[in-house]
Amino acid sequence: MNKLAEGKRIFDIEIEALQKTRDALDNTFVQILDLVVECHGKVIITGIGKSGHIAAKIAATFASLGTPSFRLHPAEAMHGDLGMISANDVVIAISFSGESDEIVKILPNIRIIGATLVGLTSNSASTLAQASDIVQILPKIDEACYLGLAPTSSTTSVLCYGDALAVVASGVYGFRDADFGKFHPAGALGKKLILKVDNLMSSGNDVPLVTSGTLLMDAIPVMSKKGLGIVSVVDDDNKLLGIICDGDLRRIIEKKIDIYSVAVNEVMIKNPKTIKREKLAVDALRFIKSHSINNLPVVDDNNIVVGTITWQQIIKAGIVS
Repeated sequence: MNKLAEGKRIFDIEIEALQKTRDALDNTFVQILDLVVECHGKVIITGIGKSGHIAAKIAATFASLGTPSFRLHPAEAMHGDLGMISANDVVIAISFSGESDEIVKILPNIRIIGATLVGLTSNSASTLAQASDIVQILPKIDEACYLGLAPTSSTTSVLCYGDALAVVASGVYGFRDADFGKFHPAGALGKKLILKVDNLMSSGNDVPLVTSGTLLMDAIPVMSKKGLGIVSVVDDDNKLLGIICDGDLRRIIEKKIDIYSVAVNEVMIKNPKTIKREKLAVDALRFIKSHSINNLPVVDDNNIVVGTITWQQIIKAGIVS
């Protein structure tokens, strides 16, 4: 056996199954999508065995993209979990045969409750198809396993079908990256979409500030004490006039400028790069990298300094651009 060739053959079979499923899509897909978008309750996905695992993934995708959804285990449903279903819900039942015993047994109760029932099956004459308000008839496809029995290609195609529903629905909602971030607060992805400069910056007494006219020798301890590698030079109203950073200080010393007599406004970088506190931290990091700097003064609309943010603060928060 050529193991690599066999592996690729499995891919080919499943790709063919996806293509057949895609080509079989018709207005039924749009009708089911409209049910999802217009649902005033929850979208509940159910299936047994491998289809149950697929149901869990589809429900998770729906939920993460703005559609309230969960997976209902049909066996548990028969022992009380049917109480999770209401008349406002849409139930999507997955069964390629349409005759899975656990699914068939809960269909009458779903009808009694009054939820809208959507069937995903390849058998138009099945119990599931006949009981459903809307049924998507999936094409007959070959399973990828050698016996042609283990759900492989069929579950892949249903998974993609569910993804298509969830993603297109999110587009109809106008689901944005900020919305995605609300549902994914943990990990780097969520932090990218939620954390703003205001959440990470140094503020208040932690901001290294000196006023125009301050001697450089007096500004250096301020920079050192705050530990941000920068000091902002402001006027009497705290409006930003310029900055001096660690690198600037080294260059000043290399030029043998008398740090004991020169004022900060004589050696500061005028009109420095700045950022607003409401900007996403990941955007601040990209800005910092693109300009090959290490830190930024944070200013308001009146150019008043309200904070300082450094690339180290952003990276420490688990954000990478």
